[in-house]
Amino acid sequence: MKDKTFHYEKGGDEMAIGIALTVLVLGLMFASRLSQGKSAKKKYIVWGTTIILIITPFFSCVVPILFSINQGDGFAAVGLMMLLLPLFFLIEVVTLLIGIFKKDNMNKSI
Repeated sequence: MKDKTFHYEKGGDEMAIGIALTVLVLGLMFASRLSQGKSAKKKYIVWGTTIILIITPFFSCVVPILFSINQGDGFAAVGLMMLLLPLFFLIEVVTLLIGIFKKDNMNKSI
């Protein structure tokens, strides 16, 4: 009689974590280079959109995967993701709104 248990092949988690961390680091480097020499208003807008597009999805993917590997439970990853996504949503909305409504301090001296 054949063994009907499911055998999990390890190795896919490391690849997913590596790709997510690579995209996260490249996105942070791109955002920091894009915000160099800009006004505070532009910096808030750049970092707000960076948090929305790069940091939230990839950080919220890497941390729960690592946590679930450590705990050995996939439901721990889902729970942690449910906590991280609203937290990052609040951070990104506040950062973006600060950037949108911040007044530029320009000295118009002749």
